[in-house]
Amino acid sequence: MAPVRLLAAASGVGLLWISQGAFSQEAASAPAEFAACAACHSIDGSEGTGPTLKGLAGRSSGTVPGFRYSRAMKSAGITWDAATLDRYLADPQGVVPGNIMPFAGVEQAEARARIVAYLLTLR
Repeated sequence: MAPVRLLAAASGVGLLWISQGAFSQEAASAPAEFAACAACHSIDGSEGTGPTLKGLAGRSSGTVPGFRYSRAMKSAGITWDAATLDRYLADPQGVVPGNIMPFAGVEQAEARARIVAYLLTLR
């Protein structure tokens, strides 16, 4: 089977080609809006520009071993669940002022809900 390619435009990152192999089995259910996240975050536990999103549900902010977080994220005291992820994706700088993720947020509640539902499946 030929690899499926996804063209993702990420704010400030330009264009990125992501092959299907870059995602684990869960990728089949990844919403289209997740492409912006995938530009920096892995879902398989590997390192990237951003910390892996594998195992995000129930994890405390700033705690992936070996990832260099901002002071703001390390001291935010957030436990990632549906409600905190929704708030953070809506306004990353408002929820964790001083975090270094260069992402303005996802305005549409429906799009955030699809991303959050997907993130909660990444075990």
